[in-house]
Amino acid sequence: MNAYIFPGQGAQFTGMGLDLFEGSHEAQDMFLKANDILGFAITDIMFEGDAEALKQTKVTQPAIFLHSVILSKVLGDSFKPDMVAGHSLGELSALVANGTLNFEDGLRLVSKRALAMQKACEAKPSTMAAVLGLDDLVVEEVCASTPGIVVAANYNCPGQLVISGEVPAIEAACEAMKEKGARRALVLPVGGAFHSPLMEPAREELAAAIEDTFFDKPTCPIYQNVSTTAIKDPSVIKKNLMSQLTAPVKWTQSVQNMITDGGTHFIEIGPGKVLQGLMRKINRDVTASGANVPE
Repeated sequence: MNAYIFPGQGAQFTGMGLDLFEGSHEAQDMFLKANDILGFAITDIMFEGDAEALKQTKVTQPAIFLHSVILSKVLGDSFKPDMVAGHSLGELSALVANGTLNFEDGLRLVSKRALAMQKACEAKPSTMAAVLGLDDLVVEEVCASTPGIVVAANYNCPGQLVISGEVPAIEAACEAMKEKGARRALVLPVGGAFHSPLMEPAREELAAAIEDTFFDKPTCPIYQNVSTTAIKDPSVIKKNLMSQLTAPVKWTQSVQNMITDGGTHFIEIGPGKVLQGLMRKINRDVTASGANVPE
């Protein structure tokens, strides 16, 4: 079974999407429509902007979403997912790909998400850190025993977990992780504590927008970050998406469940190869590849 997976923030690169724009009239139409919906020429930043301009959250998230969704569209009949999943932001790309959301509504929610998260980041200094070489349980125990707000945020693959929270709590937790034998515990250059309780104001803002958006019955199940299991009920998909900003991204568990349910070939749709790398660390018995832009 074909499992299509969609990347999240961090996969962006300068010049992303230009090959799609130049190779397809459908892609051109979608990019230009995106400029109208967003109210600024995101295509200029994607195709010609520098890395710094592309790093702004209000740009990064729509840019990755556009690259992923437009690529899935130009693949045409060869895009036949039996199941989908997306890492954090990628969950919205996956929901457009499986027909739950239309392109315009998906982009509006991504834009709302990015702006709400940016606002939450500015309200309180916070950050994230990557922890390598420890069992999930040990990481969770260190977070629970560290004063302040610090939680497990991204379960990326066995032995690689990202924690999220207040700056002093993250720094203290990193020292404790090293004492517990972590190979590395490294503060990341991110704007804030994504997938932690500090994103509650953003969650409330996004939840209101999700509530007002029509979610259709999907063509295939999505394995959401919050639940990790196959979901096809639009009302449940909505509920899980509303919880996503303050809940951890359970990527390892989602992928393992997709494999248990018959996923054999995982295809990453979007910029970069981050998820393909994680796949090899989660399970080497399944194939993982990227989608090629049609000639």
